[in-house]
Amino acid sequence: QVQLVESGGGLVQAGGSLRLSCAASGSTFSIDVMGWYRQAPGKQRELVALTNVGVRNYADAVKGRFTISRDNAKNTVSLQMNSLKPEDTAVYYCNAVSNSASGPVRYWGQGTQVTVSS
Repeated sequence: QVQLVESGGGLVQAGGSLRLSCAASGSTFSIDVMGWYRQAPGKQRELVALTNVGVRNYADAVKGRFTISRDNAKNTVSLQMNSLKPEDTAVYYCNAVSNSASGPVRYWGQGTQVTVSS
């Protein structure tokens, strides 16, 4: 089992910055991919950014503005969000995929609200 706890959300004006952090605990040795997803009101949850073994992937909507980073020694993953736009407003969820004997298992944090005012 893996537990994920996010922090760092809040209210910011358009053009501002926020940094989200996620701390993993439990069977962290089994974690493969870590990343961030978001869900805006009335919309489906969507990928924001993923990282695995030094590879980073971003959604087109955040490329050049968001940066994902991972500290394997501390079992954390962070998301630096710059040049925020009102359309970035959403609940952001930390995600981890771990390898188990029965296949990959996906874990989610509780989510943290990010609100960008215009």
